[in-house]
Amino acid sequence: GVLLIGSERALRGALEALRQEPLPELRALTREAETALDNALATERGAMRIGGRTFPWDERTYVMGIVNVTPDSFSGDGLLATKPSATGGQAVTDAAVRQALTFLAEGADILDVGGESTRPGGPPVDAETEAARVVPVIEALRRETDAPISVDTYKASVAQRALDAGADMVNDVWGTRMDPDMGPLVARGEIPVVLMHNRSRPRDATQEARLGGRYVGIRYADLVGDVLRELGALVETAEAAGIARERIIIDPGIGFGKTVEQNLYLLSHLDALRVLGLPVLVGPSRKSFIGYTLDVPPEERMEGTAAAVALSVVRGADIVRVHDVRAMARVVRMVDAIMRAR
Repeated sequence: GVLLIGSERALRGALEALRQEPLPELRALTREAETALDNALATERGAMRIGGRTFPWDERTYVMGIVNVTPDSFSGDGLLATKPSATGGQAVTDAAVRQALTFLAEGADILDVGGESTRPGGPPVDAETEAARVVPVIEALRRETDAPISVDTYKASVAQRALDAGADMVNDVWGTRMDPDMGPLVARGEIPVVLMHNRSRPRDATQEARLGGRYVGIRYADLVGDVLRELGALVETAEAAGIARERIIIDPGIGFGKTVEQNLYLLSHLDALRVLGLPVLVGPSRKSFIGYTLDVPPEERMEGTAAAVALSVVRGADIVRVHDVRAMARVVRMVDAIMRAR
């Protein structure tokens, strides 16, 4: 790797000199560095259409409310947790709709509906079960609100049924890598997609009864550099599948294949993601890195989540994905007001 440090003028001068070099590889690297510098210094970042609403990235930070239609969410808020049925039926659908509409009233801008827990060491769920959980909720929500709805899935068949039911975007924790049909599906639908960085492997997860699962022994040559490079590769793959760059959101994958210390470090260097020139979604809410840092179970992670959300806004997050919408929407509004005061 090469590290360039200096003022914008000095960096532009160095890159101009490098552009004259005869080696094609060096010229290609120079073009990449120029693009990264342009992205990092950009003052106008455009907007994205999600469903029937437009999200201008320069105006404020947006809040995504988590609707977990699962029995085993790490955060303890899975709506199937107290239901004997695998899918929950009408009672769970009604509860999910009530929760989602409450989130909107409390300040959520987007609703994210998921039917499979992605906690460290969590068991996989088949596509039919997952769809049976999320599709009725999305259908019912669509009848109640025109707010943007995201489906949290990495399975193309589930995503297709969710989109048919009224979802507006896909939040894929594997960045379209897990299912080869996901990229083409998103491209055909011309919908936004969240591409998340993810090095999760079940063998790297350990469980603790009170604090939950976490990843240990994960090695990165250069944490921020590796995450940037791997996110860049996900974006290239998505574009190759036909997904327009202006419909891509990136997520550094807090909690996914990263140790407690790595999650903390990545959050503190979140602004490095700006070099990719794409909107950034961050999801630190109630995660185990908070629990292990503060030694508290999921239901006692409100303050830790607030600190992580606040720092995410300071470091340039465009969307924060949270469980406790009312409190975190207030945190976001307050930090936004401070950061944007002139």
